[in-house]
Amino acid sequence: MIKKTLFFTLLLCSVLVNAQENTSSPYSFFGVGLNKFNGTAENRSMAGMGIASDSIHINLQNPAGYGALDLTTYALGGSHASTTIESSSASDKVSSSTFDYLAMAFPAGKLGFGVGVIPYSSVGYEMEDITNESSSRFSGSGGLNKLFLGVGYEVTRELRVGVEGSYNFGNIKNKNFLFQNELQFGTRETNRSDLSGFKVNFGAQYEKLLKSGLQLTGSASFSPSTKITSENQRQLATLILNDDENEVIADIRDLDVEDSKLTLPSELKVGGGVGKPKKWFAGVEYGRKSSSDFTNRSFQLDNVNYTDASSYKLGGYYIPNYNDITSYFQRIVYRAGFRYEETGLNINTEDVDEFGISFGVGLPAGNFLTNINLGVEYGERGTTSNNLVKEKFVNVFLSLSLNDKWFVKRRFD
Repeated sequence: MIKKTLFFTLLLCSVLVNAQENTSSPYSFFGVGLNKFNGTAENRSMAGMGIASDSIHINLQNPAGYGALDLTTYALGGSHASTTIESSSASDKVSSSTFDYLAMAFPAGKLGFGVGVIPYSSVGYEMEDITNESSSRFSGSGGLNKLFLGVGYEVTRELRVGVEGSYNFGNIKNKNFLFQNELQFGTRETNRSDLSGFKVNFGAQYEKLLKSGLQLTGSASFSPSTKITSENQRQLATLILNDDENEVIADIRDLDVEDSKLTLPSELKVGGGVGKPKKWFAGVEYGRKSSSDFTNRSFQLDNVNYTDASSYKLGGYYIPNYNDITSYFQRIVYRAGFRYEETGLNINTEDVDEFGISFGVGLPAGNFLTNINLGVEYGERGTTSNNLVKEKFVNVFLSLSLNDKWFVKRRFD
């Protein structure tokens, strides 16, 4: 147990140093970037629903789920995204691979505790605009990460409640180049925002087993809006690019930019479902985020508006026979889901909406119900209307859920 905990701590420190999430989307320029999925690969395979919790998997979306754990659980996951970006006149393909989350949770009587790190948002884009008179280049990177500590409590066998506190941190860099054909030197503007602040999330889950053997499940979570600090920097430079595309600086100066407070919006999720324990489950979930309160970091854009965001999710799982010792395939968990999201981002009077359809499997591996989870999602984001772009993406994700039992009394003859 000590070795595993030490390994987890060292791995967590490594992730914190390199926790910036990567993406490849022009839409990540806005706000604090694209919102990342705040959950495990198991949830993501069911359209991202966080309704159901069990005794061997971590639920990163609702802290009440920690109260359902029977075993100590370590979870880590990563993903690869392949995206086709289309405008009304051209298209391009990009890809990125990321380490998505690292978490540990353990039970202690009626209590359960969880700790880990997961991305909150990500920024990553490279664009170019070339005309007869000039050429412009735009790039951005970084994101906001979440280091969290949560606790869940089993009030009764049917009701659990929980709370999670998180420290959000990260930085976002934007770089813009402008070169005019008749001028020797070009200009570069670099903006950087260092972000930090705290956030809290409350959750509750209710499960009722009926005489028919079916189980009804209800879930709710709420995260109030909060302010985070944005320490802003801006730099202007005059430069040329040599034959190797390296920058040769002629003049550089730092500009004074006021620090600011950004609002991370409040978020409410409610959902419910029905199923048979350890056999099947089907549920729906609705989410509402007050993103209309949000503004850009250190600059204003006249053609961009933020409205409240909504999400609609439908998903579930099926297990042929979870305790079949003769057939491995009977113990595989099959998952699927569909989601539609109104992101709350409006550009050039066009709403940037998103949908996705996902499938996945949970593969038993090793002792204590350890499992490997594989999933794939196809989705689309945006539109080609009014000079915007449409993104068609395929996400492939993989996670490992390791289970162990702490505080076991050893008996000797």
